[in-house]
Amino acid sequence: MNTVPMRNLDLMAPPVVKTIQQRSLLVGVVFSLIAGLGAWLRPDEFFRAYLMAFMAWLGVTLGSMAILMLRHLTKGAWGMVIRRILGAAMRCVPLMVALFIPLLFGMRRLYIWARPLDGIADKHLREHLQEITKTYLTVNGFIVRAAICFAIWWALSFFLTKWSAEQDHPPTRDNSARFKALSGPGLILYGFTITFAVIDWVMSIDPSWISTIFGLSFLIGQVLSALCFAVAVERILFRYKPMSELLKPEQVHDHGKFMLAFIMVWAYFSFSQWLIIWAGNLPEEITWYMRRLHGGWGYVGLFLVLFHFAVPFVLLISRPFKRDITRLVWLASWILLMRYVDLFWVIEPNFSQTFNVTWLDIVVPIAMGGLWLAYFFRNLSSMPLVPAYDVFAVEVLEAAHE
Repeated sequence: MNTVPMRNLDLMAPPVVKTIQQRSLLVGVVFSLIAGLGAWLRPDEFFRAYLMAFMAWLGVTLGSMAILMLRHLTKGAWGMVIRRILGAAMRCVPLMVALFIPLLFGMRRLYIWARPLDGIADKHLREHLQEITKTYLTVNGFIVRAAICFAIWWALSFFLTKWSAEQDHPPTRDNSARFKALSGPGLILYGFTITFAVIDWVMSIDPSWISTIFGLSFLIGQVLSALCFAVAVERILFRYKPMSELLKPEQVHDHGKFMLAFIMVWAYFSFSQWLIIWAGNLPEEITWYMRRLHGGWGYVGLFLVLFHFAVPFVLLISRPFKRDITRLVWLASWILLMRYVDLFWVIEPNFSQTFNVTWLDIVVPIAMGGLWLAYFFRNLSSMPLVPAYDVFAVEVLEAAHE
């Protein structure tokens, strides 16, 4: 096998990655201090904002792991060129474990079932909670299920990283059988664990409401967030070697097509949930949407329909648009913002019947994002941007020397 391209091209991340890491850490620390002040002055608002920020950055972390496993099952140059970007984001699982701990201290402020039930005025809700808190929604159960989910995600990340790192040194290795054997069951485990996690961490805020498609809507949102984040990072790296030589219009086009597909699936799941619940017209289900269609929240929902789905859909239909990394990255960045707005629309109406944005809803995501990005860029700089001794990397590496 021809290994000349592997030796002639420096595959490590450019020095600018270290600079971004330092600046991200500075932003994270400064905004964390401000957020800490908010936690002291307005703890209720802080924990709501914290939950939204946590779910947003967890989405990028786990969505990257899902796309990486999908790439190992399907292979292809589209995934090879962003493989280490996805891997660096996936390796932020330990950070997300640490960031989850503050949520345990805010359980009583976030979840009505974690409070003394005698203080609940609604008789039917109190009786309902008395039943489910005996079997499922318990504090200990909440912690144990979270620990199991994080353990599974950490194990998947560990083995995917370990086998990938082996391909950074000679001889050339074909670990595709290992990756495939893990990725198939791994995607299934990811689907199950994120569903249970979302039920506990988000759906149980309103324990009187259920939706069987709720976990899937979060899953596709996480995958979409991760892909958009990868597009943003590859655009930053495209200004420097080696990404400027590795990334081709065909691969950018593929990333744009995946963005289009994920947006369509997100819209399908969101509309399906709305249609099924609206057609069923059951009081315990329809009230979830009634909260989000009144008090100003309906305008947020309409904004999401237009700018999370309709406008991106129209833009991504264009082939030239999908092949232009400069234009695509602007859309990817916008969709990342829309993903947070979507989380805001899902979570915040549980606490406020009228549209309300606090300064903590802005500060906390930036604080957590700064810390997450610092950890991400640290991960990215620790390994080459392409596993040079992967047998499937040859196509990408040789293309860089044409």
